[in-house]
Amino acid sequence: MISISIKQIAQLIDAEIEGNENVEINNICKIEEGCPGAISFLANPQYEPYIYDTKASAVIVSKTFQPKGELKNNPTLIRVDNPYQAFAQLLRLYQDFISEKKTGEESPVFKGENVQIGKNCYIGAFVYLGKNVRIEDNAKIYPHTYIGDNVTIGKNSVLYSGVKVYHDCKIGNHVTIHAGTVIGSDGFGFAPNQENVYSKIPQLGNVIIEDNVEIGANCTIDRATIGSTIIRKGVKLDNLIQIAHNVEIGENTVIASQSGVAGSTKIGKNCMIGGQVGIIGHLKIADGTKIAAQSGIGHNIEEPNTTLQGSPAFYVGDYQRSYVVFKKLPELYKKIQELSKKIS
Repeated sequence: MISISIKQIAQLIDAEIEGNENVEINNICKIEEGCPGAISFLANPQYEPYIYDTKASAVIVSKTFQPKGELKNNPTLIRVDNPYQAFAQLLRLYQDFISEKKTGEESPVFKGENVQIGKNCYIGAFVYLGKNVRIEDNAKIYPHTYIGDNVTIGKNSVLYSGVKVYHDCKIGNHVTIHAGTVIGSDGFGFAPNQENVYSKIPQLGNVIIEDNVEIGANCTIDRATIGSTIIRKGVKLDNLIQIAHNVEIGENTVIASQSGVAGSTKIGKNCMIGGQVGIIGHLKIADGTKIAAQSGIGHNIEEPNTTLQGSPAFYVGDYQRSYVVFKKLPELYKKIQELSKKIS
């Protein structure tokens, strides 16, 4: 890392300084692994005990943070409204500084008819660009990526190695898609006849990914049967997620790893969905819904801003009270057997 003073860091993230503002910072670390010359942050109260022993030279903390004891190594405190956001901002600034400014076209690249590539783009080796593909300014397409016919890639978007985008899909601006993800594969549509032999239903739609979306590695987002599967602006998807045909995910919703959403379900905006959640098809999930990890959703969620847990899932307070009883079932069963013997 480059060397930068605490005073300069505070100016970048609009912070107040408590301590020596002239200390030079040349490293970023977790608070429990702090070392001289490093900066860390404290956002989760669970990690507060580490600040009293950390060897980090500076720690980003909340403006309301009050130490409950001695800070043994006397780190400079950088006070902000939201330490997590401020630390994330600092990491982004650092990433922008060190990241490769790749531009130009490597070889070999296959281009179909009427391919349009904007200014300052990067096209890696062994990329396939189908006919009528349009790649807008500052986009980066890493090696071994497949872009099918009639696909649009927006400005400043990044597709990492091995991404596959099938024909007719639309990807917005400032979108990041990590390695191995498939956009626009066929939805799971088959119709059985009287002999229970399945015939494939053609999947004629596409996938639309709006601006400022990030999609992790090895995800699959299926094209619509007709119409579009839509990922609205600001959505963040973790690795290993399955989004089925005709699903719509609302703005700024986040979904953790190994979750799956079945066909034609509509998820509202500002939802938070934990890992290994399963959602059946043709449902509506209200805005602001929070779903705990490993939950199963089999019914519409109509009330906004609720939290659910369990499989099948229900309101988290009811689930937690039920779980207290559930854990005691073996003990209760034993008592019932004893009482039954006495009664007999």
